[in-house]
Amino acid sequence: MKIALLQMMVTADKEMNLTRAKELVQKAARGGADMAVLPEMFNCPYDNAFFREYAEPKGGETYRKLSEMAKEHAIYVVGGSIPQIRDNKIYNTSYTFDRQGNEIHDYSKTHLFDIQVDGGQSFRESDTLTPGNGMGVFQTEFGLFGLGICFDVRFQNDWQMLQKQGALVCIVPGAFNLTTGPAHWELLFRARAVDNQLF
Repeated sequence: MKIALLQMMVTADKEMNLTRAKELVQKAARGGADMAVLPEMFNCPYDNAFFREYAEPKGGETYRKLSEMAKEHAIYVVGGSIPQIRDNKIYNTSYTFDRQGNEIHDYSKTHLFDIQVDGGQSFRESDTLTPGNGMGVFQTEFGLFGLGICFDVRFQNDWQMLQKQGALVCIVPGAFNLTTGPAHWELLFRARAVDNQLF
Protein backbone atom coordinates (compact mmCIF):
# COMPACT_ATOMS: atom_id res chain seq x y z
CA MET A 1 0.00 0.00 0.00
CA LYS A 2 1.19 3.49 -0.83
CA ILE A 3 0.02 6.43 1.29
CA ALA A 4 0.61 10.06 0.27
CA LEU A 5 0.90 12.58 3.10
CA LEU A 6 -0.12 15.89 1.58
CA GLN A 7 1.51 19.03 2.97
CA MET A 8 0.13 22.41 1.98
CA MET A 9 0.32 26.05 2.95
CA VAL A 10 -3.19 27.00 4.10
CA THR A 11 -4.42 30.50 3.24
CA ALA A 12 -7.46 32.59 4.17
CA ASP A 13 -8.93 31.78 0.73
CA LYS A 14 -11.01 28.61 1.09
CA GLU A 15 -11.38 28.11 -2.66
CA MET A 16 -7.62 28.36 -3.10
CA ASN A 17 -7.12 25.78 -0.33
CA LEU A 18 -9.62 23.40 -1.95
CA THR A 19 -7.99 23.85 -5.36
CA ARG A 20 -4.56 23.11 -3.88
CA ALA A 21 -5.92 20.03 -2.10
CA LYS A 22 -7.40 18.78 -5.37
CA GLU A 23 -4.07 19.27 -7.16
CA LEU A 24 -2.23 17.34 -4.45
CA VAL A 25 -4.71 14.46 -4.45
CA GLN A 26 -4.43 14.25 -8.24
CA LYS A 27 -0.62 14.23 -8.00
CA ALA A 28 -0.75 11.50 -5.35
CA ALA A 29 -3.04 9.34 -7.48
CA ARG A 30 -0.86 9.79 -10.57
CA GLY A 31 2.10 8.74 -8.44
CA GLY A 32 0.40 5.46 -7.59
CA ALA A 33 -0.86 6.26 -4.10
CA ASP A 34 -3.75 4.20 -2.75
CA MET A 35 -4.60 6.79 -0.09
CA ALA A 36 -4.10 10.56 0.19
CA VAL A 37 -4.11 12.23 3.61
CA LEU A 38 -4.70 15.98 3.94
CA PRO A 39 -3.68 18.08 6.98
CA GLU A 40 -5.78 19.12 9.95
CA MET A 41 -7.93 22.20 9.20
CA PHE A 42 -6.72 22.24 5.60
CA ASN A 43 -9.50 24.49 4.24
CA CYS A 44 -9.10 27.39 6.68
CA PRO A 45 -6.49 29.18 8.78
CA TYR A 46 -5.77 27.33 12.02
CA ASP A 47 -7.14 29.92 14.41
CA ASN A 48 -10.21 30.12 16.64
CA ALA A 49 -11.14 33.39 14.94
CA PHE A 50 -11.78 31.53 11.65
CA PHE A 51 -13.38 28.24 12.68
CA ARG A 52 -16.99 29.41 12.87
CA GLU A 53 -16.72 31.55 9.73
CA TYR A 54 -15.35 28.63 7.68
CA ALA A 55 -17.48 25.91 9.29
CA GLU A 56 -19.66 23.76 7.05
CA PRO A 57 -22.38 21.22 7.77
CA LYS A 58 -21.78 17.61 6.84
CA GLY A 59 -22.37 17.37 3.09
CA GLY A 60 -21.16 20.94 2.51
CA GLU A 61 -18.80 22.22 -0.16
CA THR A 62 -15.59 20.72 1.21
CA TYR A 63 -17.24 17.36 1.91
CA ARG A 64 -18.57 17.18 -1.67
CA LYS A 65 -15.23 18.14 -3.18
CA LEU A 66 -13.37 15.51 -1.14
CA SER A 67 -15.86 12.88 -2.32
CA GLU A 68 -15.38 13.99 -5.93
CA MET A 69 -11.58 13.84 -5.60
CA ALA A 70 -11.74 10.28 -4.28
CA LYS A 71 -14.11 9.13 -7.01
CA GLU A 72 -12.36 10.91 -9.87
CA HIS A 73 -8.98 9.44 -9.00
CA ALA A 74 -10.13 6.09 -7.52
CA ILE A 75 -8.15 6.80 -4.34
CA TYR A 76 -8.96 6.77 -0.63
CA VAL A 77 -9.06 10.34 0.64
CA VAL A 78 -8.65 11.13 4.32
CA GLY A 79 -9.89 14.69 4.37
CA GLY A 80 -7.53 15.93 7.08
CA SER A 81 -10.06 17.91 9.04
CA ILE A 82 -12.28 20.93 8.65
CA PRO A 83 -14.48 22.95 11.00
CA GLN A 84 -17.90 21.29 10.98
CA ILE A 85 -21.03 23.00 12.29
CA ARG A 86 -23.63 20.78 13.93
CA ASP A 87 -26.40 21.92 16.29
CA ASN A 88 -24.75 25.38 16.30
CA LYS A 89 -21.55 23.87 17.74
CA ILE A 90 -18.22 23.71 15.92
CA TYR A 91 -16.26 20.46 15.70
CA ASN A 92 -12.83 19.63 14.26
CA THR A 93 -14.02 16.86 11.91
CA SER A 94 -12.35 14.48 9.48
CA TYR A 95 -14.20 12.71 6.66
CA THR A 96 -12.77 9.69 4.85
CA PHE A 97 -13.92 8.54 1.42
CA ASP A 98 -13.36 5.28 -0.46
CA ARG A 99 -12.27 4.89 -4.08
CA GLN A 100 -15.87 5.35 -5.26
CA GLY A 101 -16.29 8.61 -3.33
CA ASN A 102 -18.45 7.08 -0.59
CA GLU A 103 -17.95 8.31 2.97
CA ILE A 104 -16.56 5.47 5.10
CA HIS A 105 -15.58 7.37 8.24
CA ASP A 106 -16.58 10.52 10.11
CA TYR A 107 -14.64 11.53 13.22
CA SER A 108 -14.52 14.67 15.34
CA LYS A 109 -11.41 15.37 17.41
CA THR A 110 -11.88 14.11 20.97
CA HIS A 111 -9.01 15.82 22.78
CA LEU A 112 -8.94 19.56 22.23
CA PHE A 113 -5.61 21.35 22.34
CA ASP A 114 -5.42 23.88 25.16
CA ILE A 115 -1.91 25.15 25.90
CA GLN A 116 -0.23 27.82 27.99
CA VAL A 117 3.57 27.84 27.72
CA ASP A 118 5.23 30.23 30.19
CA GLY A 119 6.71 33.07 28.19
CA GLY A 120 5.47 31.46 24.98
CA GLN A 121 2.41 30.26 23.16
CA SER A 122 -1.15 30.34 24.45
CA PHE A 123 -4.02 28.70 22.58
CA ARG A 124 -7.32 27.12 23.59
CA GLU A 125 -9.27 25.12 21.00
CA SER A 126 -11.97 24.66 23.63
CA ASP A 127 -12.80 28.37 23.40
CA THR A 128 -14.43 27.63 20.02
CA LEU A 129 -14.52 23.88 19.37
CA THR A 130 -16.61 21.11 20.92
CA PRO A 131 -14.98 17.71 21.51
CA GLY A 132 -16.13 14.62 19.63
CA ASN A 133 -17.14 11.43 21.40
CA GLY A 134 -14.49 8.83 20.60
CA MET A 135 -12.36 7.29 17.91
CA GLY A 136 -13.14 4.38 15.61
CA VAL A 137 -11.94 2.31 12.67
CA PHE A 138 -12.76 2.08 8.97
CA GLN A 139 -12.39 -0.75 6.49
CA THR A 140 -10.22 -0.78 3.37
CA GLU A 141 -9.06 -3.62 1.14
CA PHE A 142 -5.75 -3.37 3.02
CA GLY A 143 -7.36 -3.92 6.43
CA LEU A 144 -8.77 -1.77 9.20
CA PHE A 145 -7.50 1.75 9.79
CA GLY A 146 -7.88 3.92 12.87
CA LEU A 147 -7.95 7.71 12.85
CA GLY A 148 -7.32 10.47 15.36
CA ILE A 149 -6.56 14.15 14.92
CA CYS A 150 -3.38 15.88 16.09
CA PHE A 151 -3.47 16.24 19.92
CA ASP A 152 -5.34 12.92 20.17
CA VAL A 153 -1.94 11.24 19.69
CA ARG A 154 -1.04 12.06 23.30
CA PHE A 155 -3.70 9.76 24.77
CA GLN A 156 -2.44 6.17 24.78
CA ASN A 157 -5.71 4.51 25.85
CA ASP A 158 -7.50 5.64 22.69
CA TRP A 159 -4.89 4.02 20.44
CA GLN A 160 -4.98 0.84 22.49
CA MET A 161 -8.75 0.80 21.95
CA LEU A 162 -8.28 1.15 18.17
CA GLN A 163 -5.79 -1.71 18.18
CA LYS A 164 -8.30 -3.87 20.07
CA GLN A 165 -10.91 -2.98 17.41
CA GLY A 166 -8.56 -4.47 14.82
CA ALA A 167 -6.73 -1.42 13.44
CA LEU A 168 -3.45 -2.25 11.70
CA VAL A 169 -2.60 1.31 10.69
CA CYS A 170 -3.58 4.62 12.26
CA ILE A 171 -3.77 7.97 10.48
CA VAL A 172 -3.31 11.24 12.39
CA PRO A 173 -3.83 14.45 10.39
CA GLY A 174 -2.16 17.20 12.38
CA ALA A 175 -1.26 20.87 12.52
CA PHE A 176 1.22 20.66 15.40
CA ASN A 177 2.79 24.01 16.22
CA LEU A 178 6.48 24.87 16.19
CA THR A 179 6.62 25.20 19.98
CA THR A 180 5.56 21.69 20.96
CA GLY A 181 5.86 19.94 17.59
CA PRO A 182 9.63 19.43 17.34
CA ALA A 183 9.80 18.20 20.94
CA HIS A 184 6.90 15.77 20.80
CA TRP A 185 5.71 14.78 17.31
CA GLU A 186 8.09 11.96 16.36
CA LEU A 187 8.49 10.81 19.97
CA LEU A 188 4.72 10.42 20.48
CA PHE A 189 4.19 8.58 17.19
CA ARG A 190 6.99 6.13 17.92
CA ALA A 191 5.56 5.54 21.40
CA ARG A 192 2.01 4.91 20.16
CA ALA A 193 3.32 2.55 17.45
CA VAL A 194 5.45 0.54 19.89
CA ASP A 195 2.85 0.54 22.69
CA ASN A 196 0.16 -0.88 20.41
CA GLN A 197 2.13 -2.62 17.64
CA LEU A 198 0.53 -0.37 15.02
CA PHE A 199 1.79 1.38 11.94
